[in-house]
Amino acid sequence: MELKINGKSYTVNTEESMPLLWVIRDELNMTGTKYGCGVSSCGACSVMIDGVATRTCTLPVSAAVGKEITTIEGLNPNGELTAVQKAWIQHQVPQCGYCQSGMIVAAEALLNENANPTDEDINNSITNICRCGTYNRIRAAIHTAAELRALETELIKKVMGE
Repeated sequence: MELKINGKSYTVNTEESMPLLWVIRDELNMTGTKYGCGVSSCGACSVMIDGVATRTCTLPVSAAVGKEITTIEGLNPNGELTAVQKAWIQHQVPQCGYCQSGMIVAAEALLNENANPTDEDINNSITNICRCGTYNRIRAAIHTAAELRALETELIKKVMGE
């Protein structure tokens, strides 16, 4: 099967029913995506598939063929932090940090869809579980990331003369 992950094509020779999480981690050695619950409840295994935050611990790899997959490693291919990652640092979101890659991917997907989410939007969209309970920091960081993205967009427009 051929997968497109973080803008690159990969050929994997595995069972079609193998969960995408294990293909990403064990076959392709991208270990940023984490295993948490194994039943698609916690969100530690979240990646974006065609721009949508998707839990991969139960998703068969065959369901991802022909789709654009973005892992935590693919969010900043140039090595620069995204607005979400900068906001995560500013608000010191992680405690243990285990859920954070899935949480960040889910936040990126939300902001790609809704540039200025309300707390209610965040609560409805970010259903990942953080055992440390940093939900207030997560919400604050998402709001800050939305502001940073808006500022970056304005700056680009000014530079481009729009």
